[in-house]
Amino acid sequence: MTRLELYHQKTKQISWKGPFFFILIFILLTVGFYVGRHFYQSTIKIESPEENLGSKVVIHLPDGKAVFTYENYIIEKDGKTYYKGERNTIDLTGGTVTYENWE
Repeated sequence: MTRLELYHQKTKQISWKGPFFFILIFILLTVGFYVGRHFYQSTIKIESPEENLGSKVVIHLPDGKAVFTYENYIIEKDGKTYYKGERNTIDLTGGTVTYENWE
């Protein structure tokens, strides 16, 4: 038998240990990442302080319209009544304030 026949007739044996351990470690790291992420996210709790808005009020304007708001958003300055919101200010002078539960 020649060297050519000796080495080319044999099939190569493939070792499954390397790829198996690589895939196993990859799966374990992936599962560990998601489990750790879940526990980390469950420990984060965002709690904002409750804002005291006051009683619910309805302001009836002279033109027949009504404004539904909270008591702490109403400001009286220089004899005028204003609604002071987060982004705007509305003049409510001449309106009557009624304390109603408007659901």
